[in-house]
Amino acid sequence: MGRGSFITIMILFISLLLIGITVSSVLTETSTDATSSTNPEYDIGQMTDEIVDEITSYIQIKDQKGKFSGINGEKRITKIALLVSPLVSQDIDLSQMKIQLDSGETVRILNYNDSENLNSQSIFEHFLWDNLNGNNFGLISINDLDDSIAEYDLIDENSDNAYLIFKLPSEMYMKKYDKMIVTLLPSSGITIHTLLKATMPMSSIVNFE
Repeated sequence: MGRGSFITIMILFISLLLIGITVSSVLTETSTDATSSTNPEYDIGQMTDEIVDEITSYIQIKDQKGKFSGINGEKRITKIALLVSPLVSQDIDLSQMKIQLDSGETVRILNYNDSENLNSQSIFEHFLWDNLNGNNFGLISINDLDDSIAEYDLIDENSDNAYLIFKLPSEMYMKKYDKMIVTLLPSSGITIHTLLKATMPMSSIVNFE
């Protein structure tokens, strides 16, 4: 997401806050219950904190790739890599995140396994794949100036970029035109959904539509 998009989001956020404050003020002035225990100022402050937490912990998906393998004479996508990055600089503990896979017939939850730097290896041949089994996911850091991802499983700068990688369970291997909804479930913040649609296997590694 570019700087212009971020500014637009912040303007919208401030506008929503102003509307909320105005509505709250009107309700307070017209309230006839003088003994109410509701504190509008506290409610507004709490709401603001919650919205800020949601925005600052937002994870972007910048790229989504899959790798075809030959399964019983048919090309199927068995590996998926999603390039993720935070919207703003903020500590986000990726080890507490979960991933939900939904093929329309099967729903699976993947748990965090480990993270490593890319170094000179290719994304789909990285040794971290050896630790993945269809029930977990890993992170391959490709840009992380302070090594927070590989060392502490933390994204903490908006310049951080990492491929979130996982193997599909065997019953969820994707053939051409199959669709799958992948949902990132952080421990706090906004839940992210992305729809993956398998393309024709013109090469072993493809970008999802």
